Amino acid sequence: MMAESFQQKALARELRPALSKDEALAEANRCLFCHDAPCMRACPTHIDVPLFIRQIATNNPGGAARTILQANILGASCARVCPTEVLCEGACVLTDQHRPIQIGPLQRHATDHAMAVKQPILTAGPKQPGSVGIIGAGPAGLACAAELLRLGYESVIYEAAERPGGLNASGVAQYKMTPEVAQAEVDWLVSAGVNIRCGVSVGKDVSVSELESRHDALFIGVGMGAIPGIQIAGEELPGVWDGLDLIAALKQGDREVFELLRGARVAVIGGGNTAIDVVTQASRAGAAKVWLIYRRGREQMSAYAHEVELAREHGVELVLHAVPHRVVGPSRGLSPRTSRVAGLEFGRKLPDGGERLETLPADLVVRATGQKGARLLAELPVRSEGGKVVADEAGRTSNPRYFAGGDCVSGGQEVVNAVAEGQRAARTIAGEVLSKLGGAQ
Repeated sequence: MMAESFQQKALARELRPALSKDEALAEANRCLFCHDAPCMRACPTHIDVPLFIRQIATNNPGGAARTILQANILGASCARVCPTEVLCEGACVLTDQHRPIQIGPLQRHATDHAMAVKQPILTAGPKQPGSVGIIGAGPAGLACAAELLRLGYESVIYEAAERPGGLNASGVAQYKMTPEVAQAEVDWLVSAGVNIRCGVSVGKDVSVSELESRHDALFIGVGMGAIPGIQIAGEELPGVWDGLDLIAALKQGDREVFELLRGARVAVIGGGNTAIDVVTQASRAGAAKVWLIYRRGREQMSAYAHEVELAREHGVELVLHAVPHRVVGPSRGLSPRTSRVAGLEFGRKLPDGGERLETLPADLVVRATGQKGARLLAELPVRSEGGKVVADEAGRTSNPRYFAGGDCVSGGQEVVNAVAEGQRAARTIAGEVLSKLGGAQ
């Protein structure tokens, strides 16, 4: 077997390194342990940040992990992938005076310790009557199952993919979190009693009516679907990629894709956080040149400012006010998976309202312009709009037996938001459906 390339080794490392014990103690002792805790309010799962940091400061990382996991069962992954700069760290009172506490790395320090020593992740509550079917083993589905287990209820997660984890496992850039961490976190949940059945596609391997007969309530946590076409000429050519497919291939260690990117010129279309993940990932994988093509200005990009700066630090060039017109062919390569194109033609908006055509000599073109709704939604007896399930803050849908949370409701937010929605829905299911079955308190 060939030795790993430098790019593969670099890509396998998480960009944000773990804190040493001494670094964690020093950082924890900078915290002011605010009584009103704006950091805690800024967290969608409302982790007691001052408490867990105080526990680290007193050399109790296991206790810190318990505090974190009681509020956010996926605290290990959220410590890596959350935009802490705009959530808990962004709310830190030290932001203006000095620099915010490194809450994300401290959270990682505690949860990594707990995972390393195989500390129990949660305790199942006294067994209660009732069963919940959960569709999708992404963050929302996992959080829903974990919260139900904590409350004493049985659930089964049905996952179409061969590996659980959702975007944590396949769609989050590797420099943020490796697939090994995502799998270890899922294994941790399974060891606690979470029941996951992978390779089971709802609507194909098991029908919706079968699920309704097996379970008292159903939770929809299917995420979103593929990135749709953008209706430009040539986008069907080999050498044009879906951004999430590209990230997934790299996370799976696909050698063909590593070789395809090495030395390539890559044009990525989009202005959100997925597009930023793709351009940064491509650069770290060895691309010679990476452009981000966006039809508006920098102010209109939905990507976080710190993520855009990270991409620029990796040498990514922003091409703004640029509207893609066509992918220039022909494709060159022995197979669709290893083919390259000749370029990307786009129109550059001019101050007078006109447009000037330009062409980038791109070898690969990547769509990262937002996902469409999951295919399964059309088969479920719930109201949906614009490819998203309509659900309230408690997870209730138009059907009293169905609940939902995560990206299939929001259209795409952070992992921590999906966790919060999965947990809230579990509590709603327990309180409004399962408690009526008798025996529950």
